[in-house]
Amino acid sequence: MPRYVMVVDLRSCVGCQTCTAACRHANATPPGVQWRQVLDIESGEYPDVRRTFMPVGCMHCGDPPCMHVCPSTATYQRDDGLVGINYDLCIGCGYCAVACPYQARHIVHRASFAYGDQPTESEAARFDEKRVSVATKCTFCVERIDEAKEKGLTPGVHPEVTPACVNSCIAEALHFGDKQDPQSKVSRLIKDNDSFRMHEELGTDPGMYYLWDGHK
Repeated sequence: MPRYVMVVDLRSCVGCQTCTAACRHANATPPGVQWRQVLDIESGEYPDVRRTFMPVGCMHCGDPPCMHVCPSTATYQRDDGLVGINYDLCIGCGYCAVACPYQARHIVHRASFAYGDQPTESEAARFDEKRVSVATKCTFCVERIDEAKEKGLTPGVHPEVTPACVNSCIAEALHFGDKQDPQSKVSRLIKDNDSFRMHEELGTDPGMYYLWDGHK
């Protein structure tokens, strides 16, 4: 069984926010809701100061705390590691948003659009009324991944079945694939580079790996 993960090369990310825009377009998230965000981090002391851009979102944890606190069992984990939300079961209590150490969950209580009360053509095509008053988050574009098998394609290799943010990255800093496959690009990147995961010490087993300076 695959374990789908995302690898982010922090040495390449230029902070252009194209991944954020691509996610917004693909998922028609409402104003103020960003499933894929890019943090702008300054570190060091003058004159040795560096600026790092860090894409973040749902980490699709191997041991997701959001799932454990969900009273309605709306949050679930698939065999391939993806963490999803059943909107029909979600009661919008927000427990998951509080439990998530990555601040990756969002709840909006009314439909809103980029230019007022009426959606643009793109927003109308992707609007899902089930996502109002429930928890939402990055899905790793799960609908694309689910089409991979029937189309005979590989997520992370073929754009049609790869998350929109990865496809859009102009710096090729985002990578996606099956960590269980030793030949996949994500497996090779993790093996050949120094990497870390956010709040790994919490035991969440996050599914986003960050490449940093240095090589193993």
